[in-house]
Amino acid sequence: MDVRAVDLLLTPEGWSLLSQMPPYDEDRALQLATGLRERGVDPDLVAAVLTQSRLRTRAQGKFGEFANEMLFTPEGLEQATRLAVAARHAQRFANAGVTKVADLGCGIGSDAMALGALGLSVLAVERDEVTAAIAAVNLRAFESTTVRHGDALEVDLAAEGIDAVFADPARRTRRGTRVFDPRSYSPDLDTLLALRSTVPALGLKVGPGIPYRALPSETHAQWVSVDGDVVEAGLWFGPLAPEGSGRSALLLGARGTHLLSQAGDADAAAARAESGPLGSFLYEPDGAVIRAGLVARIAADLGGTLVDPSIAYVTTTAERPTPFAAGFRVLDSFDFGLKRLRAYLRDRNVGRVTIKKRGTAVVPDQLRQQLGLKGPEEATIVLTRLSGKQSVIVVEPLPVRG
Repeated sequence: MDVRAVDLLLTPEGWSLLSQMPPYDEDRALQLATGLRERGVDPDLVAAVLTQSRLRTRAQGKFGEFANEMLFTPEGLEQATRLAVAARHAQRFANAGVTKVADLGCGIGSDAMALGALGLSVLAVERDEVTAAIAAVNLRAFESTTVRHGDALEVDLAAEGIDAVFADPARRTRRGTRVFDPRSYSPDLDTLLALRSTVPALGLKVGPGIPYRALPSETHAQWVSVDGDVVEAGLWFGPLAPEGSGRSALLLGARGTHLLSQAGDADAAAARAESGPLGSFLYEPDGAVIRAGLVARIAADLGGTLVDPSIAYVTTTAERPTPFAAGFRVLDSFDFGLKRLRAYLRDRNVGRVTIKKRGTAVVPDQLRQQLGLKGPEEATIVLTRLSGKQSVIVVEPLPVRG
C-alpha cells in the first residue's frame, strides 16, 4: 500500500465504499472487483478497498468490532498489539500517574488507541509514511493524541514534556523475515534501554523468544498469552513496574485473567524442577508460564515433578486444578513405536486422534497419515520423553474449571 491508496480511501467515495463492503470472501473477491470496475470505480480504489476489507476481516481477532472503523497495513496488523493486551499496557501508564506518553514506533496505533481511551496525552511517532497516515486515521477520535511522521529516536523527550515512553521496535527485516536477536531490532534494544536516563518510566514490547541474558536485571519482564497463544513479552521499568524486578506470566482469555509472578533478577536462569516417574495426572503449562521460566514454580504449586528433566510436562499423583496449565488424566503409557501405536489405537476403534508433543521430532500431521485410523472413537496422545525414552502417554482432558 502507498500514500495514494490511503488518500483514495479517505475520500468520501472511498470511505463510503469501504463501509459497504461485506465480510471478505476470497472466492468472491475477483467477482466483486470486476463488478466495481465495471461500475466505473477507479481500479486503484477497488484494489485499496479490497485490501482493507481483507485486512479488516483478519483484524477481527485482535480488535473485534473496532476493526471495521480502522485501516491497516499487512505488516502493521501483524505487529499490532491485541486490544485486550494494549488495554493492560495502558492501565500501567494510568496507574503510574504519568501525564504524557511518547509511543515510539506506534505502527498502526493500537497501543496509542488504548492510551488515548484512558484520557492520556500521547505523542505517537512512526517512521514509515504510509503507516503514520494510517495511524492518524485510527487515532482520529482521540483529541489528546498526536501522530507524527518521523524518526522516533529524534524526539526530544524533555522538550516535548514526555514523562513516559512506550516503544514497540520492528522485529522483521524489510523482506519480512522475523528477527529474534534484540540487537537486530529497529531500534535495537540497547538504544531503547538508554532512554531510561531521560525518562525512567519506560515500557518495551519485545519478542516472546527473547533470551533472559538479553534482559536487564532490574526490569519486570512479563509474557502474555491470549486463549493459550503466547502473543508478546513486555519489559517494564520505573513506576511502570510497581511489582518490582522479576518475571511473570499473564494469561488472558475466556477463562478470565490470571497472573503468575516471581520476584528476582529478570536475567536469572530459570529454576529447575525435579523429575520423577509418571503419575496419574499430567499438566501442560501455558506457553507464557514456560517462556517466563516458571515451570518449576508450577510444579511446586501442583506438588508434582517433571516427566523428564528437559520437558515442560508436570506429573502428579492427584488432580490439582490450576489456571496456569491444562490438565489430563493419564490412561496409559508405553515406548513409542509406529506399529505398536497403530495397533493400540485400532484395537480401541479410534478414528480421530489429538496429538500433543514436546521433546520429539515427530510431525503430528505426518503421523496421522501413517496411522491410517478408522473408527468412531477419539483419543488424545502425548508424544514426549519419559526417563529419556521416546514415549506415548494416552490421556483424557480434565474438565476446565474456573
